[in-house]
Amino acid sequence: MNTFNYSYPVKVYFGKGSAKEAFSNELKKYGSKVLLAYGGGSIKSNGIYDEIVSALKEENKEIIEFNGIMSNPTYKKVQAGVELVKKEKIDFILAVGGGSVIDCCKVISTQATIDEDIWDLEYVKGQFSTTGIPMGAVVTASGTGAEMNGGAVITHEEKNWKGGIFASTADFAVLDPTYTMTVPTMQVLSGAFDTLSHALETYLGNSDQDNVSDDIALAVMKNTVVNMRRLLKDIHDEQARSNLMWNSAMAENGILKCGRQTDFQVHQIEHQLGAFTDCNHGQGLAVIQPVYCYHILDDAHEKLTKFAQVVFNQQTAQAGLEALQEFIKECHLPTTLKELHSKVVITDDLLKKVANTTNIIKTNPRTLTQDEVYQILLECK
Repeated sequence: MNTFNYSYPVKVYFGKGSAKEAFSNELKKYGSKVLLAYGGGSIKSNGIYDEIVSALKEENKEIIEFNGIMSNPTYKKVQAGVELVKKEKIDFILAVGGGSVIDCCKVISTQATIDEDIWDLEYVKGQFSTTGIPMGAVVTASGTGAEMNGGAVITHEEKNWKGGIFASTADFAVLDPTYTMTVPTMQVLSGAFDTLSHALETYLGNSDQDNVSDDIALAVMKNTVVNMRRLLKDIHDEQARSNLMWNSAMAENGILKCGRQTDFQVHQIEHQLGAFTDCNHGQGLAVIQPVYCYHILDDAHEKLTKFAQVVFNQQTAQAGLEALQEFIKECHLPTTLKELHSKVVITDDLLKKVANTTNIIKTNPRTLTQDEVYQILLECK
């Protein structure tokens, strides 16, 4: 294994009713003004909003709301949040939602405490600021693992760019599987496929033989597939949702990355596809992941063979990728770009723009070229 340092700053409260315990233990550490951030308002119809507001009031917190955080949160929305945080002199940010809400809040947290534009700081100067206003995360839609780290995915509309910004990490996270029970089936499965992709992309990176992190990644992938299939039989299976929620956390809390390099080329391609089309992240991954794996089959044959054997009980790498494709169909996830139902017409010219702006990862089994990325996208049509 490679040399590494590992620390895990996020305190996790897992299980039914864990929000109340988390707030009781944690909120006394912070000032009185809380920014309550959430998305389109579904938390108001399913009772989560009332439960959280009540708990915040019990802790004598003044609540300032910041709502309307969209899927694929934009840089403009981040700046609106920063403006509100500064105006109201917010002491603590509570992100309630899925990865989009949490990612948006992580960048708001850091941007509100620095004078320089965080995008310029990272992408022009190559500098990173990872401190900010304290924050917590309450996960209502799992899959991204956003609550586990300081990485955030933001869409910069003016630049036609979607990618990572490193910012604040939540002080604590609430993972209550019952909070996901009203999430639509397709959103649950899309999120779970994101988890599967996180673990697979970490696994496909460079590592030595018999690397313990690889074995954990294989276990996470296998368990994710098992529990996605449980949900296909019973979407209200609370135990399956519990397992998927913890798989999501395990895929992104750094454990799988210890002592090895990672790949994440598929995520880079999907990010740029999302920047140009605003497609659903997990569904975009479902389209691209198998095609990419076929492209690197000869370069990652041993790893993809083991993936096939452990995750899908198949004996060859080719059979494993075929099983992955069939599993995607089984979950009613899209298998082509046409099935993404993008608001933008996906043309060859658009895909060329996506390919030309995709970040190329150099730690994967084989470094792709921009032309290869374009070819992969064409094969996804």
